[in-house]
Amino acid sequence: MVLTAIPQKYQQILNEVGTTYRAIVAQAGEPPETADRLLKTFLQLVGEQVRTPFVFEPFHRQVTAPFDYYTFGVEFLRPMMDKSRSTLSGVEHLRRLAAQLAAGDNVIFLANHQTEGDPQAISVMLEDEFPSIGKEMIFVAGERVTTDPLTAPFSIGRNLLCIHSKRHIDHPPEQRAAKQLHNRKALEKMTELLSEGGHAIYVAPSGGRDRMNAEGVVEVAPFDAQSVEMFFLMAQRASRPTHFYPMAMATYHFMPPPDTVQVEIGEARRLKRVPIHLAVGAECDMDQFQQDDRHERRAARAEAAWRAVKDAYDRFPVIA
Repeated sequence: MVLTAIPQKYQQILNEVGTTYRAIVAQAGEPPETADRLLKTFLQLVGEQVRTPFVFEPFHRQVTAPFDYYTFGVEFLRPMMDKSRSTLSGVEHLRRLAAQLAAGDNVIFLANHQTEGDPQAISVMLEDEFPSIGKEMIFVAGERVTTDPLTAPFSIGRNLLCIHSKRHIDHPPEQRAAKQLHNRKALEKMTELLSEGGHAIYVAPSGGRDRMNAEGVVEVAPFDAQSVEMFFLMAQRASRPTHFYPMAMATYHFMPPPDTVQVEIGEARRLKRVPIHLAVGAECDMDQFQQDDRHERRAARAEAAWRAVKDAYDRFPVIA
């Protein structure tokens, strides 16, 4: 791979990605020309991000012309997903929510999050029967996927509500106020979208990616009660109905995150071809919680949503 004008700290990452990716494409049964073409495009896009970083608005609409970032992102990551051994569960729930979206209602997926490629994994798993849901889904995204030049080309192809997470809002401290203003604008736009209706929104209430515990088991990170409550209250205020569904994903092994949370941009990418698993559960009854104490009520609502995701996740086949 030619790494002209790309900072040193990314060059080793890109070299490792290139070597591993070629092997993965071959393992997927594709010719070397496919890897060459996709890697060449990827390198060009990374170079563009280094020279002139794309500026993401609080609500970013996917860019599909003149260059189709959506299709590129899906096709680049597709070889890493062994679809023949992957599973999609909850098709009956997907059919129900597809009808709700068609009627102008909204759907919010309360989901776990494991890799930078989760949006593309969702598209691949839904493309056979629910392609428009996968393509048009709006992802609540943190700043890492919009500021890292290796990730931004994939993010440009998705619909994003860009929100700075509590984990990173104070880094660097002098940008805290600007990030808070950005978040307010993003939430205002989300209110508009929910009142407009017909939108599917993905949010990971854990605020980050799942990680492996000391025993080597990937755990579904707990949901933040305040985050779940915020989306619940926003949905209540909208003029169109909103339905909440649990979504469980097992994507960790095709592009694992670092073992610990990193503040600095520029993490290594460890790629692998593996099956992935996606499950959508029954609609959550968000009004069933009647505890007198609002904090207990919020905690119970978040726990129930997390439990639905974890139970579905625990039923997935083990990925080696």
